[in-house]
Amino acid sequence: MQTDRYISPLSTRYASAEMQYLFSQDFKFRTWRRLWIALARAEKTLGLAITDEQIAELEAHRDDINYAEAEAREREVRHDVMSHVYAYGLQCPKAAGIIHLGATSCYVGDNTDLIILREAAQLVVKKAVQVVRNLSAFADRWKDTPCLGYTHLQPAQLTTVGKRAALWINELLMDIDELEFRLSRLQLLGSKGTTGTQASFLELFGGDEGKIQEMERLIADEMGFAGVVPVSGQTYSRKVDAQVLNTLGGIAQSASKFANDLRILQNFKEMEEPFEAHQIGSSAMPYKRNPMRSERICALARYVMVDTLNPAFTAATQWFERTLDDSANKRISVAEGFLAVDSILNIMINVCDGLVVYPKVIEQRVMRELPFMATENIMMSAVKKGGNRQQLHEKLRVHALAAAKRVKEEGLENDMIDRVCADPAFQITKEELAGVLKPIHYVGRSVEQTEEFIRDVIGPILEKNKDILGEKVQLSV
Repeated sequence: MQTDRYISPLSTRYASAEMQYLFSQDFKFRTWRRLWIALARAEKTLGLAITDEQIAELEAHRDDINYAEAEAREREVRHDVMSHVYAYGLQCPKAAGIIHLGATSCYVGDNTDLIILREAAQLVVKKAVQVVRNLSAFADRWKDTPCLGYTHLQPAQLTTVGKRAALWINELLMDIDELEFRLSRLQLLGSKGTTGTQASFLELFGGDEGKIQEMERLIADEMGFAGVVPVSGQTYSRKVDAQVLNTLGGIAQSASKFANDLRILQNFKEMEEPFEAHQIGSSAMPYKRNPMRSERICALARYVMVDTLNPAFTAATQWFERTLDDSANKRISVAEGFLAVDSILNIMINVCDGLVVYPKVIEQRVMRELPFMATENIMMSAVKKGGNRQQLHEKLRVHALAAAKRVKEEGLENDMIDRVCADPAFQITKEELAGVLKPIHYVGRSVEQTEEFIRDVIGPILEKNKDILGEKVQLSV
């Protein structure tokens, strides 16, 4: 590893090898050559003077990029596409004259970027679905474990551990749906020429517009796209990048919500992320178990959400048919957006595969608050025995305030139950009250909602994606 220059932590610490490969030089330039081959093959099919021998020569050197020759040429001519046309031509002397025929730089540059977008987005979907699978198994296991719900971060009506996990899943499913929609609408740029008018191809094909349209169809088919954009300048609309990055930003939002909830729950000692046998929580405090993976999710998510501004501003400032102020920004912002989201999902797969729950702590925290939440049930029980609803309501209010004062100001246990049982107005014993204070009676339809969600919503998605499930992630740091 080089130690004397900056290296992105996305490549050294966080992102997966498969996502890094999609943004590698190898994938980029091999795709350029695939596009040149597709162009030559389409042009030959439509009658241009290109031979099978030339195409075979191009095919033979599709993947063995002669980087040294390309880099030397670029230092001389200051043009990356023409440098690689030259280098490819050195390997393919018979085909050198027909490489890039009729095309402009964006034919390989933009079409490759769209292919990378597609492959990277598909990988994100694959990993997001794996997170859903891990979380749905967790939700199913803990669907009937009552826990405190929180509004304003204050204890509120009970929910269940599994139902809360269902909320995390639901937001991630919204993101998957949005990304799949973007993928379904993704089109190749095709061969539009220098300002999008296809003037060079009109010249090549002697004004035959039908052949130009067929050429684009053939190229799109070979590269695995349903079609090409209907109109463009030299480039595809940079709104595509903005839309895709916005979707990645949505994943970051969902991930950050999950991770922040988990960090708070770990503070409550109700749940925690996996903690390895030899992991160190703090350099100074050996007893600590810090939610470091969740914190990393939040950090990377913050980066992605801010990164979405880059393609938005780029799309807004494109001049007419082409300007080059998109390039340097796009190379960084799109790649790092995907690499960061890949990193986030890697961590989530790992965390959600090993979430730890402490049911006794959860129960203890529930029982501290449940007497307050059960007041309506206690009041109705007393009314059935002849009590006055309004009078009982006032008594409960007074008892609750006194119990809360004891807890908050004196640091003592909640004695609400003792107070109610000692008040003859309620006509209830501790034994009778124990039946009222069963947490599962206060979770509403949490269990049923979770079961229905897993069966009706998650189940079909997991079934559709069963061939790509099963990934486990071992984090490097």
